[in-house]
Amino acid sequence: MKIIIAGDLSPTSHLENQFISGSVINLLGKDLNHRWHKSDFKLFNLETPLTNKINPIAKNGPNLIGNPQTIKGIKELDPNLVLLANNHIMDQNYNGLVDTIKLMKAYDIPYIGSGDSITSAKDTFIFEKNNYKVGFYNCAEHEFGIATDDSPGANPFDPLTSLDDIQELSKKCDYTVVIYHAGKEHYRYPSPNLQKICRRMIDKGADFVVTQHSHCIGSKEEYKGKTIVYGQGNFLFNYKKRLDDPFWGNGMLIELELSHDNETITYIPYLATETGIILANKKEKDILLDEFFERSENIKDKAFINKEYEIYAKKHLSQYLNAFSGWNIWLKRIDHHIFKGKLSKWYFNKKKLLAIKNIV
Repeated sequence: MKIIIAGDLSPTSHLENQFISGSVINLLGKDLNHRWHKSDFKLFNLETPLTNKINPIAKNGPNLIGNPQTIKGIKELDPNLVLLANNHIMDQNYNGLVDTIKLMKAYDIPYIGSGDSITSAKDTFIFEKNNYKVGFYNCAEHEFGIATDDSPGANPFDPLTSLDDIQELSKKCDYTVVIYHAGKEHYRYPSPNLQKICRRMIDKGADFVVTQHSHCIGSKEEYKGKTIVYGQGNFLFNYKKRLDDPFWGNGMLIELELSHDNETITYIPYLATETGIILANKKEKDILLDEFFERSENIKDKAFINKEYEIYAKKHLSQYLNAFSGWNIWLKRIDHHIFKGKLSKWYFNKKKLLAIKNIV
């Protein structure tokens, strides 16, 4: 059994025409298209609601929206499963989610990860071939648009219930895959907390865990004989201005080859293009994978995760302090560009910082 896991897909305006025309060859390129379609099972995360109804929810960050006609290209990708647990699926409110789910059903595309309540949002999916069962569980970090007992949205990770859900799924399957929409954008390593969560998922029965959402190829680790991948980059989420971006300009598919007595994991790097993505050539592949495996060696050091995340946190401290400040945009820009964050650090004395920390 061959399974391909892809990252975040968003049929944005830049790729809209490709999706509407159903031009999969242009989206994936000939070589990648061939490899994609010869697998037994294909899945990716749909990062955008597909609707004509503009009704953005109140949130921090952009409210994405996709043309419903792009479902044609999504169908042509022939996914066996689409993941909907992410921080954008509710961007256009309840109707946006309803319209997206209607399209999934109309085009006979299985999905998990979102629903009209937490009950349906946490549904799982089991794929069986040759008497071998693979289970899939999809959840997301707590951001805007998560489901509750009586409201729609994405399936949120809850340590009090999600780990039990994974355990129950694993009892029904030979192999269990968890796709967790989590992590820091443009950060190639897990935070200490994310690593603990993913390892705990393994403890509870997951055989393979992959985090998405970071928009970049990250790193991986082996834990108790199982694999955790922290970030595989975007799938089809191109913005023209970001084609050469070291984060958005590339990504990788994860190919699992499974049987009752064997597991093989292959990483397939690709590059963003004007019309989609293309398979990386040997030189490009070697560079991307060498960097991926080097980062994966780094996190074998127990102290590395904490140290690296502390560096990352300090680097972005002024950005977070600006968000808490309530200053207007011009004062924030002055602090960022002229004072290099020193003004916000001066403004937030120790007492204020402790108060913010306590609230958080």
